[in-house]
Amino acid sequence: MARRSKAARPAKESRLKSGADGETVLLVWTDYVGLARCRGVPVSAFKDRHAHGLGWAVAGQALTPFEDIAPNPWGPMTEVRQTPVLATETRIAIWDDAPAFHFALCDSLIAGQSWDCCVRGFLKKALADLERESGLTIAAAFEHEFLLTGNDLPWIVPFSVEQMRVVAPFTADLTRALLAADVGLETVEPEYGVCQYEISCGPAIGIAGADRAVIAREVIREAARRKGFRASFTPKPTPSSVGNGAHVHFSLVDSKGVNRTFDAKEPATLSRLAQHFTAGVVRYMPEFCALVAPSPVSYLRLGPHHWSCGYAAFGIQNREATIRSCPSPDPKKNAKAFNLELRPPDATASPYMVLGALVRAGLEGIRQKLPLPAILDRDPADYSDKERAKLGVRTLPSSLGEALDLMRKSEVVSSWLPDLMRESYVAVKRKEIEMFADATPEAMCKRYHDAY
Repeated sequence: MARRSKAARPAKESRLKSGADGETVLLVWTDYVGLARCRGVPVSAFKDRHAHGLGWAVAGQALTPFEDIAPNPWGPMTEVRQTPVLATETRIAIWDDAPAFHFALCDSLIAGQSWDCCVRGFLKKALADLERESGLTIAAAFEHEFLLTGNDLPWIVPFSVEQMRVVAPFTADLTRALLAADVGLETVEPEYGVCQYEISCGPAIGIAGADRAVIAREVIREAARRKGFRASFTPKPTPSSVGNGAHVHFSLVDSKGVNRTFDAKEPATLSRLAQHFTAGVVRYMPEFCALVAPSPVSYLRLGPHHWSCGYAAFGIQNREATIRSCPSPDPKKNAKAFNLELRPPDATASPYMVLGALVRAGLEGIRQKLPLPAILDRDPADYSDKERAKLGVRTLPSSLGEALDLMRKSEVVSSWLPDLMRESYVAVKRKEIEMFADATPEAMCKRYHDAY
């Protein structure tokens, strides 16, 4: 077999740099509905877009997950600059039948400053306040549950070896792609639902935790596409099927990255600051549910006995609690590995909104020095109404409309969002509710399955 000459290599590299092979770089951002939008440029022009990115009509922030746009204050006027964050640039080139998957996440800027409705900016400001007031930030990792469809996949026993091996070429590509994306891949595993899978990634500090979540989801989708599948992260594929969550594991860390969540001498082995933070999350969870479970279909997933939680509560390894502590199986590693898990979020929410709301709620608990909530030792639904009231356990909203009403009535939670963001966010969510007011649950689930 003839060997390729060394002279051919620089020519190929030159073609890649020029985009002659069709490679484009996608400038990507997420919005109120948690979807990754984009504009693309030839790879040769990417450097020219580093400083000022590409323009995008601000009314795009009023898009629903479908082909509809909510009433908004902008109309055809004004644009933001979707400006790439170079630290997030990702390039996956493992497929022979497609150009490299090359993209960078963006900040939404106006006159060089973060736009009030930029979800990445929302998280940045929350993290800055947390660090200024407590000296801490968070290290966060999302779990990504998704349903695989296409190519006539058969019914498969949940959690089984067959569930992994029947799509072995996909999981192999997925592993290669996520490792290339450097998102801290930890596990690739089958889940409880039929053809449901889960990806777990390691924690990243500060805003990188949300960046990593966006990158991981899009790489999962790309790996599925390349094998003729679709990966859907919808909270509820059908009314009766197992839901997909986007649980968040997190720790409070100091400026040196040292975990400050654990204290063996304190209740539930939570440090004082972590107790206050946890209490803030439990206290405000019903009021900020609309930011982390932000679609009508989200509320088919949330509820008692769903292993996703239906009550604002705290427990140790309690998967029906809003927030649970996750001690290490090795007590010697608790100082480093001890973390908390927030269970209500799903992938119809932008990871930036999820972490931003989490940080804001925790910071309120720190400011008010709220005491650690009752530690529930069983499913909150198994307590009587009287027992729950005594323990301070509140029911989460049962619909997006109820969740939005609670958010609007809360002066504290409403204050987390700039006025323009709050009003435009609510308008988009009200539009989603309106769109499915007369739809069957089955029809609604189908639309969200296809969109996510």
